Amino acid sequence: MAISAGNSFGTRDKLNVGAQTFDIHRLEALEKNGVANLAKLPFSLRILLENLLRCEDNRFVHAEDIKALATWKPGAPEKEIAFMPARVLLQDFTGVPAIVDLATMREAVVRMGGNPKRINPLFPAELVIDHSVQVDSFGQANSFGLNAELEFQRNIERYAFLRWGQTAFQNFKVVPPDTGICHQVNLEYLARVVCAVPSGNRFEAYPDSVVGTDSHTTMINALGVFGWGVGGIEAEAAMLGQPSSMLIPEVVGFRLHGRLPEGATATDLVLTVTEMLRKKGVVGKFVEFYGSGLSSLSVPDRATIANMAPEYGATMGFFPVDSETLGYLQFTARSFEQIALTEAYCKEQMLFRTDSTPEPVFNDTLELDLGTVEATVAGPKRPQDRVLLRNAKSSFTKVLEGSHSSNVAVKNNGDSFDLSSGAVVIAAITSCTNTSNPSLMLGAGLLAKKAVERGLSVKPWVKTSLAPGSKVVTDYLAVAGLDKYLDKLKFNLVGYGCTTCIGNSGPLPDAIGAAIKDNNLLAVAVLSGNRNFEGRIHPLVRANYLASPPLVVAYALAGRMDLDLTTEPLGNGSDGQPVFLKDIWPTPQEIESTVRASVTSEQYRKEYAEAFEGDAKWKALPIPVGDIYQWDPKSTYIKMPPYFDNMPKNPPALRDIHGARVLAVLGDSVTTDHISPAGSIALDSPAGKYLVANGVKPHDFNSYGARRGNHEVMMRGTFANIRLRNQLAPGTEGSWTLYLPGGEKMFIYDAAVKYREAGVPLVVLAGKEYGSGSSRDWAAKGTRLLGVRAVIAESYERIHRSNLVGMGVLPLEYKAGETRESLGLTGHEIFEIEGVSSLSPKKSITVRAKSENSQVKSFSVVARADTPEEVSYYHHGGILQYVLRQML
Repeated sequence: MAISAGNSFGTRDKLNVGAQTFDIHRLEALEKNGVANLAKLPFSLRILLENLLRCEDNRFVHAEDIKALATWKPGAPEKEIAFMPARVLLQDFTGVPAIVDLATMREAVVRMGGNPKRINPLFPAELVIDHSVQVDSFGQANSFGLNAELEFQRNIERYAFLRWGQTAFQNFKVVPPDTGICHQVNLEYLARVVCAVPSGNRFEAYPDSVVGTDSHTTMINALGVFGWGVGGIEAEAAMLGQPSSMLIPEVVGFRLHGRLPEGATATDLVLTVTEMLRKKGVVGKFVEFYGSGLSSLSVPDRATIANMAPEYGATMGFFPVDSETLGYLQFTARSFEQIALTEAYCKEQMLFRTDSTPEPVFNDTLELDLGTVEATVAGPKRPQDRVLLRNAKSSFTKVLEGSHSSNVAVKNNGDSFDLSSGAVVIAAITSCTNTSNPSLMLGAGLLAKKAVERGLSVKPWVKTSLAPGSKVVTDYLAVAGLDKYLDKLKFNLVGYGCTTCIGNSGPLPDAIGAAIKDNNLLAVAVLSGNRNFEGRIHPLVRANYLASPPLVVAYALAGRMDLDLTTEPLGNGSDGQPVFLKDIWPTPQEIESTVRASVTSEQYRKEYAEAFEGDAKWKALPIPVGDIYQWDPKSTYIKMPPYFDNMPKNPPALRDIHGARVLAVLGDSVTTDHISPAGSIALDSPAGKYLVANGVKPHDFNSYGARRGNHEVMMRGTFANIRLRNQLAPGTEGSWTLYLPGGEKMFIYDAAVKYREAGVPLVVLAGKEYGSGSSRDWAAKGTRLLGVRAVIAESYERIHRSNLVGMGVLPLEYKAGETRESLGLTGHEIFEIEGVSSLSPKKSITVRAKSENSQVKSFSVVARADTPEEVSYYHHGGILQYVLRQML
């Protein structure tokens, strides 16, 4: 990004690093001018301050914005600012629809007489194909090859489309499949920490920042990189030069001190942190970690904590740059020049932390003595529901109450065994949260080695998998000689990418699946991921627990959740004696010495040398040429969406919403996964029927996530999670509603079509934390395409609220203390929403709900279009329409 025209505070300066000179915006100049006290400002806000200084243009960023942030203190009045990221990170589930939208915008530009080449990422946009591999094969030496082959066959249309995008768009690169997961590739390779960008005949240096189309983009906060997850809609706008509009956030300081005790892992720490911060309430806030405890946490440990910021609800979980950061950059084979620039720039700009750094001022603080962290799991359906390992059995016993408990005889693959509720049927070391951490992965390998040496084996009903986030993991496991022990316990490599945690866990063996289904058994999954929401991991598994990689192996050995791993044996060894978890748990010294002996910089250098190259299959993909995509009308993967159909050059006037009906009445903690699932497509669902009608065989359905380039599938899949409970259709589970006023029960999609044909707008009623979970833009896109004009909820998760506005759906929030229940709303009413025609940020809007007996309830709600920019997006019908009109 070139230096902007504005320089109101005289901060432009030079920085010499070795023989190279960089243009910078010097933060210290603000202090000399008496505008800022940098030492009091949280590190995260210092980076944001530099961003405003560099982007001052008197359009999006004004001098008063800079002054408001420079003089920030807790309790300061709300102030809207515009943040411009240095780059965009995409994964393929969310990246494909983003590139589909850009291709569609090119079509719209041509129709409106413009130049399609103007639709182009203006900043680096890097997409990592990592969400499409499924665990079809497991527990075999060739599982990885079989799964990779199936992945390619299923997704060849999508991959060819992305290859076209690579050639058609500037500043767009793709990391091919079977390389790693976007967050780990970002941490180990893509992140710059400090950017060095050509600007005319000079170079400009500034802090790295990123928005990503995956909510766990926050993992990069571990490196001191400023960034978070956004919906695909917001990411597309950023690629096209549109800043992210935001209010100066509250910053919660999280002080860490002490050291983790023996037996506690970084996973146990993050599950503890997640529970603490959810209780604190940090939705929409920055969390910044500080204190002497940081020096005892490696960058991979920090990454484990930063990754789960969406689970504790924060926008970021930020760790400032320090000597650990520099050591990690060196270890992961970054160039000498990059490391020298990072050190010099951060020290010069007061962005470098040491144990003697003065503590900044925060809006609020909390603290944790690392020495108090204990072995932990979280479940059965939310990441913040932490359970100490020693209490896991008693906690799970309550979950089991009322479920079928007798044994069911099962024969599978030559094994005969009894299956009952509480059986662990999935044990997955999955890529996102923990596989960037060599201590956790080698810890799992060491535990496997000791288990094999004692004669233990995994129970025959457990589907095991190892899906690391980078090829470096399998390199160091092999060097340590631990891969063979994981293989022996059937934790064979199944793929490099997001698998079980996203719902790509693949099918359970037929006999096991049938036993669970036919006998209504409560089956369990244990995974080292970050998401365990209902219906997400596998449709037949109702209880899901997050755990560290070593504990995943331990539960696979135990085979049951209703077992106290701290006091009961995992099984009997080859000598007939009971083996306990404590007998095979590796010591910190064993883990540390194994890490030192087996993880090397050369592994990172080798694996990332050709990160964008791909294998022969990737290179041989047939790709169309040209600036405009050649849409295949027969494709069931890639279709041109209707967002710009008949779009006028100027936005129509805003209108109030009249005569609206309720499509769904939903409770608390409805996730984006409930709204737009990523997993399997049921044969008898509207999406399944559409695919069959278009000649797709059921075994080729793939998943909703893989079909996100086709709006016809995705709108049929909206509100299609098998665990969704629409209270408008009581007693049902899944995608059901009542068509009103007649009360006919039908699929939500079918009802939406009937309402559209009748010209009836729709609303959704919801509870607290609506749209928590993944930054899934299809949860907003599908909602809009079904004809939903507004959502009325008690509260929203940050990204989903923003996505709704970005798709032209108005998020409305009940006034404090009011709920659907307190207002006596049933969902059978007809709604009038008045005041939308003169919308302003956070405006109070009047809702009138007329019941079937013609009684009218009137109440006020707050329109959660929070900033003037968001009001503009809504007025234009969405952020993409807004950007397109701006460009034209």
